[in-house]
Amino acid sequence: MPCLIPVLLLVLVPILWLIGTYNGLVRLRNHCREAWSGIDTELKRRYDLIPNLVETVKGYARHEREVLETVVRARQQAAASNGSPAAQARDENELVHSLNRLFAVAEAYPDLKANTNFLQLQTELVNTEDRIQAARRFYNANVRDLNTRTETFPSNLVASMFGFQRMEFFEVEEAAVRAPVKVSLA
Repeated sequence: MPCLIPVLLLVLVPILWLIGTYNGLVRLRNHCREAWSGIDTELKRRYDLIPNLVETVKGYARHEREVLETVVRARQQAAASNGSPAAQARDENELVHSLNRLFAVAEAYPDLKANTNFLQLQTELVNTEDRIQAARRFYNANVRDLNTRTETFPSNLVASMFGFQRMEFFEVEEAAVRAPVKVSLA
C-alpha cells in the first residue's frame, strides 16, 4: 500500500496539470473571443455615427463630394470586413484616414464647426474612438496572454495537442499619436 501512493502521485499529478493547463487555455481563448466582441460592438457604433456626420457635413460642404464619398466607401468596407484582425485593422485604418480628411474639410467651414449637431456627432465619435482603443487594449492583452501560453514550454505541448493556435493582435494605426503637434502662438 505505501508503494501505491507514489505511483498514484506520478500518474495523478501530470493528469491534473494537463487538465489545469487545458482549462487555462480555453479560458484565455474565451477571453479573446469576448474581447473581440467588445471591439466589434464599438466599431458598429462608429459605423452608425458616420452617416449622420456625413449628412451634416453635406449640408455645408456640397462641393466636397470626393471626400464625402471616400468616407462612405471606407465605412462600407470596414463595416463589411469580417476577416482576421489584421484585415479588419487595414479597413479601419482606411476609415480613420478618410475621417481625418472629413474633419480637415470641416475646418474650412466655420459655420459647420459651430453647428451643434456637428459638434455633438464629433464628440460622440471621439468618445467611441476612446472606447474602441480601450477595447483594443483589452483584446490585445488577452491575445498576448493566450499567445504566451501557446508558445511557452510546457503549456505549448498541451496547446499543440488540442489545436490551440496563436491569435492575431488588432493593431490599428493611431493617427493622433503619429500626427505632428500643432503649436499656435496667436
